[in-house]
Amino acid sequence: QLQLVESGGGLVQPGGSLRLSCAASGFTLDGYAIGWFRQAPGKEREGVSCIGSSGRITNYADSVKGRFTISRDNAKKTVYLQMNSLKPEDTTIYYCAARPLLFSECALSGSWYDYWGQGTQVTVSS
Repeated sequence: QLQLVESGGGLVQPGGSLRLSCAASGFTLDGYAIGWFRQAPGKEREGVSCIGSSGRITNYADSVKGRFTISRDNAKKTVYLQMNSLKPEDTTIYYCAARPLLFSECALSGSWYDYWGQGTQVTVSS
C-alpha cells in the first residue's frame, strides 16, 4: 500500500528552523514528483514547494522563497523541507503529495498530485 508519512513538525519560535520529512512507504520515490502544501483552517490550500523526480527541478511559492529549501534522498525514500526564518504566518498543517512521472517536472497545484500524506503541524509562536 502506497503511503506518505510526514514528520518533523512542532513548535518553534519566530526566526527558528524546522526540517520536515516526507517518507514513502510501499513504493520507491524514484519517478515521483513530490510537493509540499499547507492549509490553514478556513483558507485555501497553498503549494509551498515541489521537486521533480531527479531533484534537478524545484519550485517555491513566493511566500517562502529564500527561506525554505526542498531536497530529496531517493535511497532513503524521503523528501525534506528545510524551513528557516520561520514566521507566525507559517503556522499551519503541512502535507506532502506525490505523483508518478517519467520526466522531471513538478507543480504547486494540489490537483496535480495523486497521493497525499496525513500532515504534520507546524506552529511558530513565541
